[in-house]
Amino acid sequence: MTARTRTNDKALATFMARKAEIDDMLTRLQSLSDEHFEANPDEIHWGHVGDLAHYASKLREITDSAFGEGEFAE
Repeated sequence: MTARTRTNDKALATFMARKAEIDDMLTRLQSLSDEHFEANPDEIHWGHVGDLAHYASKLREITDSAFGEGEFAE
């Protein structure tokens, strides 16, 4: 096994570990979204709206980067 193969094996293992982290976060976020972010519809206030706007902003930054959109568009 060459040094390059070992390096690629390590890179692949690390890549897959990071992917698993992302998959876990996405699953947790989807579950939280399915539960309306644990907000009771009768008790929704502007603080809840602000929280979701903050989450959406962070997710938009990630999706823009991943898909070359927004400020990351060429």
